[in-house]
Amino acid sequence: MKVREIFILLSVITTISVVAIAQIWPPVWWFMLLFGPLVLIGFIDIFQPYHAIRRNFPVIGHGRFLLEKLRPEIMQYFVETDTEGTPINRMFRSLVYQRAKKVNDTMPFGTQMDVYREGYEFMDHSMYAKHFDPTAPEPRVKVGGPDCKQPYKASLLNISAMSFGALSKNAIMALNKGAKIGGFAHNTGEGGLSPYHLKYGGDIIWQIGTAYFGCRTADGHFCPDTYKKQAVLPQVKMIEIKLSQGAKPGHGGVLPASKNTKEIAAIRHVKPHTTVLSPPTHAAFSSPKGLLKFVQKLRDLSGGKPVGFKLCVGKKQEFIDICKAMLETNIKPDFITVDGGEGGTGAAPVEFSNSLGMPLREGLAFVKDTLEGFDLKKDIKIIASGKIFSGFHMARALALGADMCNSARAMMLSIGCIQARECNTNTCPVGVATQNNSLMKGLVVEDKAPRVANFHKATVHGFLELVAAAGLESHEQLDRRHVNRRVDMNHIMSYKEIYKEAKIGSLLN
Repeated sequence: MKVREIFILLSVITTISVVAIAQIWPPVWWFMLLFGPLVLIGFIDIFQPYHAIRRNFPVIGHGRFLLEKLRPEIMQYFVETDTEGTPINRMFRSLVYQRAKKVNDTMPFGTQMDVYREGYEFMDHSMYAKHFDPTAPEPRVKVGGPDCKQPYKASLLNISAMSFGALSKNAIMALNKGAKIGGFAHNTGEGGLSPYHLKYGGDIIWQIGTAYFGCRTADGHFCPDTYKKQAVLPQVKMIEIKLSQGAKPGHGGVLPASKNTKEIAAIRHVKPHTTVLSPPTHAAFSSPKGLLKFVQKLRDLSGGKPVGFKLCVGKKQEFIDICKAMLETNIKPDFITVDGGEGGTGAAPVEFSNSLGMPLREGLAFVKDTLEGFDLKKDIKIIASGKIFSGFHMARALALGADMCNSARAMMLSIGCIQARECNTNTCPVGVATQNNSLMKGLVVEDKAPRVANFHKATVHGFLELVAAAGLESHEQLDRRHVNRRVDMNHIMSYKEIYKEAKIGSLLN
């Protein structure tokens, strides 16, 4: 029994007791005058749709908001920082909340970062900045190579891979409904395609992981028949093969038994109430050519939809071998998603999350340059995934070679995630990362879905405003010249100087 149920039960018992005792001893009504307002506040909390903490923890949940008011003054030096020392919890989390709720997202008193700290990054602006028209249609990116029969025009920013099972059904529905409202895509994660991904009609990128959830045989191998049934659904726009993810590359996913309900087990085609471990690698192929043949197989079975793969770059030679296999087989993926080693997940071994996998910027530059070197980039789109919170993060990724971006963490924040770090315990207090029905009731889909669309729109607009400020007509003109990094106290270098670009075709010989 959770706090909300306990509160209701105690309120009813206390009210009945006070009324009964008052018949014998009338002064007890004074207790009701003191207790009554708390009961009223509690019931208002339970039935309001805006704050999951208050819905799940009536009355006592107000304590969080009190601390939130005090946080900027008292707790600014006790927040998590990223590799560049940026206070991401305070700055970027606030940015996401503000944009999701459509409140003023401007920042007083100048930059919140130390501009003289090593790693500080910024864009070059132009004295001849272009006018940004917020009413103009959002640019789209066409995904689909020569062998694709159903190319997809994607948004510049989409929802990154997060599975039903890791997230609650309410969270999945809020994300997908937000994607439908805003006209962008929602990646299912490796947990399979659920009814909650399909309910509101948002565009879907169906991810196929190493366990082939939703399209597997009884012994865990890929099943073409069950795959085809779902791949041809009109809502499924793209298919992504997950080779590895940034948070734990080379490590299979884990679904704890406490989260593996009958419903989730049926969607994934596994036994319920058991801990499910995904293999670290695919059984359907074991070589570069095998991967590409699998890409072609999935594309054919889907009726010619865009098919690509996701990876966190590890051994560079292995990706080079895939590019060589593309030339030998003439089979190319329609897109490649590059995940950074700094990516997040509900549960990863510390050694993997902190010390394995190439960071996004280095991985992105390497993939782009290798594709250019083999003259393959013209047919393949690159998606960047890894801590995309703001328009500048998008600009940075596109300058390095991405065509579009995926965001997971920021999208979770937009539906109410407070980074309680209980994703793997099934006790998420705001109902985002839990299968506990009592907790997930706190997340109201109708309230949170527009917030997802709001965040997406404001962030894409922020990115396009940066492009205009740089004096560029289009985001496609962004390159490594436009972004700079302080490499030490006295030196600043552009991305073009830091990440040397490969000439088209330079690796063919």
